[in-house]
Amino acid sequence: MTNAHSATSGASGVLLAVRGIAKRFGEKEVLKSLSLDIAPGEFITLLGESGSGKTTLLRLIAGFEQPSSGEIWMNGDRLDIQPAHKRRVNTVFQQYALFPHLSVRDNVAYGLRVKKTPKNEVGGRVDQALKMVKMNEFADAKPTRLSGGQQQRVALARALVNRPQLLLLDEPLSALDANLRKQMQSELKSLQREVGITFLFVTHDQEEAMALSDRIALLRNGALEQVAAPREIYARPATAYTAQFIGQTNLLNASVKNGVATCGSLKWPTSAADGTALFSLRPEAIQLASDVLPVSARWVRFRGTIQQQIYGGASELLEIECGAGQPLRARIPSRASLSREQEFSFSADEVVQVKS
Repeated sequence: MTNAHSATSGASGVLLAVRGIAKRFGEKEVLKSLSLDIAPGEFITLLGESGSGKTTLLRLIAGFEQPSSGEIWMNGDRLDIQPAHKRRVNTVFQQYALFPHLSVRDNVAYGLRVKKTPKNEVGGRVDQALKMVKMNEFADAKPTRLSGGQQQRVALARALVNRPQLLLLDEPLSALDANLRKQMQSELKSLQREVGITFLFVTHDQEEAMALSDRIALLRNGALEQVAAPREIYARPATAYTAQFIGQTNLLNASVKNGVATCGSLKWPTSAADGTALFSLRPEAIQLASDVLPVSARWVRFRGTIQQQIYGGASELLEIECGAGQPLRARIPSRASLSREQEFSFSADEVVQVKS
């Protein structure tokens, strides 16, 4: 990579540039020539199932592993050739690994002391980091006296005290119970906005990724499936895999002719080319026809038989048989039991063509 790349990378507002990164462990290729740009101040999430390569990519950026090929650049400087301790990167792991015999203050100060930071600077930086995560009143407590959420904040403070340009978070909330996890998601996003540091977050939890991220990078078998903002990746999935992994969907194998797609008894207008095509239709896009006042010809009506009505609080999931070759799933606002035969409706604008 040339110095010309360094100049353009800084000018285009790219903090981290991953270029053609591949990683093999023996015969197994875990990452496959992956490229990704991350902007300063961005909260980006690596999402994927186990074995997709997300944690491996995080470890390559942190310096805990070396790439088999490719390069990583940060602020125009080659990062992958630097030792881990010299990178302006810090990692928060799933296991917080706090020293139980040290106070919160000493846990946060530990990294600064190892780096031989001047003593007159350590105290102020530790206080600032604890204040950022709202843990200054617990400075003298031992980690064993803290809740899981408080320990999480201390782990964040320990990373932030080093003033990294990039904070890597490897499933840091997965050890928390469901309620605390929701609370910490909100606090983590607020903290990221306050401190302005770029966060690269790893999770296999799609809801967590949707709640936290500016962008989601979905990995599949070591390659990027799609990179987009949460609303875009949900509303406009590029592939069938994305549509199924991010939320629920109905995949419709249709035949297209003269601007009309046909799947069983369903027909809707489309801009897809003639031939066979695959489409994604989200369950919440299907509504009871009685609830819809169609405003254009692009609203599609069809009759179906409700096979199941599953209560879910504010909404219900319906399984509908309509001769489309498979049951359709619809998510509608909760109501009393419905008669089995119903008329349903969806907008053709909600049907998205996807790659198989």
